[in-house]
Amino acid sequence: MNSRQAQQALRLASRTQGKPQTLRKATRQPAPAALAVEPGTRLTPVANGAVVSSRRHPLANQHANARLAHCEETVKGRFEAIIPALQAIAGLHLGEGFNAQAQAIAEAQLGYRLPERILNDAWVSGVDMKALYAYCTFQALKLATEQFANDLRQQVEAVQDTRNFFLDCGFHAVDISPCADGRLKGLMRYILRLPLTSFTRRKAYAGALFDVETDVRHWMATELRRFREGVPTTVDAGTRYLKIAVYHTSSSSPCHEGCAAHGSNDHQAVAAALDRLNQFRQAIENSFCCGASTDILLIGVDTDTDAIRVHIPDGNGDLSPQRFVDNKVLFHATLGSSADRAGLAVHEAIESSVNQHGWGTGKGAPHDGMRRLVTNLLINNLSQMDYVVDLHNGQYADIGHAERFISVGDSFEEVQIRNVAYYAHLHTLEEGVADMDVGIKIFKGLNVKHGLPVPIAIHYRYDARVPGSRERTVAKAQRVAAAIRSRYAALVEQGLLLCHLSVQDTPTGSPVEVVEDVA
Repeated sequence: MNSRQAQQALRLASRTQGKPQTLRKATRQPAPAALAVEPGTRLTPVANGAVVSSRRHPLANQHANARLAHCEETVKGRFEAIIPALQAIAGLHLGEGFNAQAQAIAEAQLGYRLPERILNDAWVSGVDMKALYAYCTFQALKLATEQFANDLRQQVEAVQDTRNFFLDCGFHAVDISPCADGRLKGLMRYILRLPLTSFTRRKAYAGALFDVETDVRHWMATELRRFREGVPTTVDAGTRYLKIAVYHTSSSSPCHEGCAAHGSNDHQAVAAALDRLNQFRQAIENSFCCGASTDILLIGVDTDTDAIRVHIPDGNGDLSPQRFVDNKVLFHATLGSSADRAGLAVHEAIESSVNQHGWGTGKGAPHDGMRRLVTNLLINNLSQMDYVVDLHNGQYADIGHAERFISVGDSFEEVQIRNVAYYAHLHTLEEGVADMDVGIKIFKGLNVKHGLPVPIAIHYRYDARVPGSRERTVAKAQRVAAAIRSRYAALVEQGLLLCHLSVQDTPTGSPVEVVEDVA
């Protein structure tokens, strides 16, 4: 975290009640006394060091923004501290006292000790910095997972409220498939502001090209549980299963920083995601004759600003690439409004989209529950856009890839931070080879060209209620690791690809159990 970002985070927290302790420190450079600041005003530094004021968005949740800012800066700070610490260790003399000095640097700058085995062998051929880099990356991931798990446990009430909200909207399950791009890693916690619960399912795929057959099986399991147990609703409740696909674009560099899986072609990304959604719904209709109980929704994310674009379904549940609400337009149009007027503008934007692209063929507007859901997502995202304005001057500096590791398998669902990980969801390398190849290509540019390894965190969840589940899951992780090492053998031989294997019980927030580490 640089000094500008730190000051912005502190400024954000200082105006918010209920602030995290670490963000409550007063900034050392307060605004000039001559500048009158009204409630609801943001102070923004400009190039010459002056300060200009602009309105905070009236619907932004400033308390949530402060808490999320603390999480982001803490987690990313752990990763950003790795290279400076290792550079300091690399400058040490490899003689007597080297281990003690290296460990002192690690404890002071990273907060943990380094593997003694690697340090003990340093006198032979130098410090294995590639192994240390991978080890530190996985340690930062471990600490981030623990931090987010603790945060989730403190948000029990919010999780229950979200579950009830989905039910009020008429949805008994929500299955979200975003693109695997690391810039969407914060989709749930930041962009859409939805807590992770057993009520929602999130699996990322390159280009948002989710596996239709796999998702149909998940739909079947969900509906079977409703039939057998009445959870979370009974089969006669009239609720629906919602499938969401999330594509992404780049407003500042659409031809280069869009979705790599679609060659940064936004039209292709939209069309491909919509095609998968239609295939999913059609598969259920063809097999079970109950497509009316399944809704689909398409969301686009501008990864430069985190602004979303929600494609509004018609009365039949059909989507169109041209029928959407652009939250970036809505944000700027309501920035100086009152909270009531801004809230009304959100509803009007949805109605305008309905009428503008209208359903003159008699298909009608979406059901009330879908409208409530879309309204909630848009309002939640207004908080995120305000957050990006506050902490990143309205646009991220890293508009391209800046991931720290490749996450393979079931991912670390607790860790929801932008650009932390590239995600490849796979059970065998063969089925996910396209996602892996994209990830390796990205990290050849991020890490390998600088002599740094590609850290791959292979992580699967097991169900402790099922006999032998953990043992089979461990074997699967080891099998996938062996296949990855075989496919990218050239990188492995150069010490430029290192794997970390772990498993975790199904409930969100369960302890992560390390199976194989780099040291």
